[in-house]
Amino acid sequence: MHDMTLPLPPERVTLPPEQPLTMPEQSLWRVAETARAPARPIRSGWRRLLVFGATAILTAIGLHEMYLVLQVQGLTLAEAVVLGLFGSLFAWIAFSLVSSVIGFVAILRGRDNSLGIDATAPLPDLAARTAILLPTYNEDPQRVMSRLQAIWESVRDTGRLDHFDVFVLSDTTDPDVWVREEAAYVGLVERTGATNIFYRHRRENIARKAGNIAEWTTRFGGAYAHMLVLDADSLMTGDTIVRLAAAMERHPGVGLIQTFPVILAGTTLFARIQQFAGRLYGPLIARGIAWWHGAESNYWGHNAIIRVEAFAGQAGLPLLRGRKPFGGHILSHDFVEAALMRRAGWAIHMAPSLGGSYEECPPSLTEYAVRDRRWCQGNLQHLGVLPARGLHWVSRLHLLTGIGSYVSSPLWLVFLLVGILLSLQAQFVKPEYFPAGFSLFPQWPAQDPVRAAWVFAGTMAVLIVPKLLGWIAAVVQPGERRGSGGAVRSFVSVVLETLITSLIAPIMMLLQSRAVAEILLGRDAGWQAQQRDAGRTDWRLLARLYGGHVVLGGLLGAAAYAVSAPLLLWMTPVVVGLVLAIPTVALTSSERVGVALRRAGLLLMPEERDPPPVLVRAQALAADRAESAPAGAASALQRLAADPALLAAHRAMLPERTPRRKGDVDVTLVVALARIAEADSVAEAATLLTARETFAVLADRDALDALMEKDRDDARAV
Repeated sequence: MHDMTLPLPPERVTLPPEQPLTMPEQSLWRVAETARAPARPIRSGWRRLLVFGATAILTAIGLHEMYLVLQVQGLTLAEAVVLGLFGSLFAWIAFSLVSSVIGFVAILRGRDNSLGIDATAPLPDLAARTAILLPTYNEDPQRVMSRLQAIWESVRDTGRLDHFDVFVLSDTTDPDVWVREEAAYVGLVERTGATNIFYRHRRENIARKAGNIAEWTTRFGGAYAHMLVLDADSLMTGDTIVRLAAAMERHPGVGLIQTFPVILAGTTLFARIQQFAGRLYGPLIARGIAWWHGAESNYWGHNAIIRVEAFAGQAGLPLLRGRKPFGGHILSHDFVEAALMRRAGWAIHMAPSLGGSYEECPPSLTEYAVRDRRWCQGNLQHLGVLPARGLHWVSRLHLLTGIGSYVSSPLWLVFLLVGILLSLQAQFVKPEYFPAGFSLFPQWPAQDPVRAAWVFAGTMAVLIVPKLLGWIAAVVQPGERRGSGGAVRSFVSVVLETLITSLIAPIMMLLQSRAVAEILLGRDAGWQAQQRDAGRTDWRLLARLYGGHVVLGGLLGAAAYAVSAPLLLWMTPVVVGLVLAIPTVALTSSERVGVALRRAGLLLMPEERDPPPVLVRAQALAADRAESAPAGAASALQRLAADPALLAAHRAMLPERTPRRKGDVDVTLVVALARIAEADSVAEAATLLTARETFAVLADRDALDALMEKDRDDARAV
């Protein structure tokens, strides 16, 4: 039909032969009789007893001290509420402290994970095949393909490339991004000469990322022993990928190995704060939890290798009962997939010290909140998974921890509000509280201000000690110390990070509290593409998004001052964070401030002093692609019309349409064909079609051919 030729043979832009694998939907309420007992460290029992015992002791001490603060003349109902909320919040930070201390000791002792992965040993040989999966959804195609090329080249340089295939699994819904994605993929294959990089676009992105991975599993999973799941912003070294695959081969009872991704490539102050904190304090937490997780670890959705047999057999996610946002497809699928695989006996491990695993961070608090809102809904959905039968108690704890990470914000807010109201009542309202039964004297609300100050200081210490331990762990390691700017600069960075995160924390408290409230009221988060580049500061937008924070901060400050100056001083971190919400978000979104601090040697991380080659290569490729990108903003249809080779590649990559039943009509496509009939050229049709109609045309060979014939008719007429 067409006299155009591909720059690549047709088989290079098509998928490999399918090898289907069944992936049955799992029941949360029935347990299959195929459970197996995974190997785990013999000492995991006492390790867990130590962690939870230490957390319980710290929490009991904090509760006792807070009780002494509140019960000066008897404990009122309101004071009992404050005490309960304090206990819940204190247990949360005490658990983090215990994990950090254990991780600190593990780093000093040089202990590795229980799988025995040694990053310094010679690179092992491989026997099995592994698929590297890169799901993408409306992302910048050039950046995605640049990172993927850097990963592919890094694997190639290990000499083990024959054991890997790479799949780009697109769920993109924006037609312009879709065509740019295909162009970037064809360019990637041309540049590398790769015969093992494949691209698949899914027309209907059912169940989002979980459905994307599951669809690949049922079509191609039978050909592979393992799959390495990435995110669109992931980077991993070939060395790490090979060692993960080898570890799976050595341990046939392991279903999943999760790496600890390091955040990097941040340019704004917000991103640099996140990556500095993650790099300095994160390893302590990761080593600490890996120490007691054993074979019951967790999955974070990316930068992890999974045994295909375990995933296909046990990770078919069910639909949750009820309506959105609690019902329907599970958004935070990773926790549940790990729990289901562990329920069937597959070991789930973490390898926190392996290295060579990276990701990026949203550039601003606003973009972070968009992603966090989706995560919040997904984690709260786990309330429907918690009672599932047969789950390991540690898996339930992972689910509960995810829920608690968001519920803690409204608990903190209620704790503050009740505390303020209690203080106002004691200051201005005549007490008329009589206990049940006969009493000559009222139960006056009273607190011990001196002891309250000590409780506050102790709570701050529990929050700050993990940061100091992270700094000490970096200082005692020469490479880490130099990479963090030296002992003095890194300490200044810790202080700076602590101050800025103290300002951000109250803002996040309100954002997450609002998210929880919206979810409880039935509002769905939807699925938005992640914005990964810093933009210009829009003060009107910031005022609209964070004006309520400023108002609440002012009210809390006024209420605290009405009680006493010491109470206002105690509330200062929250009040200042809320009142300064708008300038804080603007400041932390600034690339100029982030770059200036980097030049001053602050908020540094070792990967900036000595960047991993895979990052350097990805950034160089992205810069080259940006320079060579065609000028202008041609629509998807116009771009295909102007590039016969790309059009042929697009047609070759379209799947065959499934036969439709009589009476089934694709209304969007029918409307699009009607508009095409009225247009005289592709350019005119591009202006008439909506985004959904353009997508429908791009997904249908016959409709696309009919449209492209418009320009060929004009060319023949000329």
